[in-house]
Amino acid sequence: MLVRGLFDPQSTIEHQHQQSYVAHLDAAKGLLQAARLELERKGIQSVYEGKNTAPESSAIIRVITLVERKLRKTIREEPASERVVQDAIETLFIAADVEYAKEIDRVEYSSKAYVPDFTLKKIDLAIEVKLCNTAKREKEMIAEINDDILAYKQAFGNLLFVVYDVGQIRDVEKFKRHFEQQDQVIVQVVKH
Repeated sequence: MLVRGLFDPQSTIEHQHQQSYVAHLDAAKGLLQAARLELERKGIQSVYEGKNTAPESSAIIRVITLVERKLRKTIREEPASERVVQDAIETLFIAADVEYAKEIDRVEYSSKAYVPDFTLKKIDLAIEVKLCNTAKREKEMIAEINDDILAYKQAFGNLLFVVYDVGQIRDVEKFKRHFEQQDQVIVQVVKH
């Protein structure tokens, strides 16, 4: 800027700051308007994302680590039923002082009721246990897990599927990949 025939650098800097401020203010206004429209369209419950606070996340990791590292050690013989695996997980939860509910919470989806094997309300987690003991069972589990995801996502923010495999799943990463592409879905395969 020129002041009485002289160049005033301070005035030029202030002018540029003012222009930058106005541009940022317009951007902020646009973001706030977009957020308001999103709230009006979806409602507050569907846009709230505060479920995974640090304590909740570390508790979920603790449960996953417990299953990953200790479940196989608690099952001495090849399980004959899914109930054996559920009982072993329950034993782990009791030993580790994990607060849980077993087969209590119901999720209504369409005309069917789904009951997760375990629920951990404090961390918004539903756990479903599967036993893969035949080649045919691997294919059945894919459909079951997909159904469970649709239903449980209505009531829980985090889902954990514990698949106890007695040697039927050849490619674990391929088996898990598509399920885990969904937010807050974890598939933990434990080999016998």
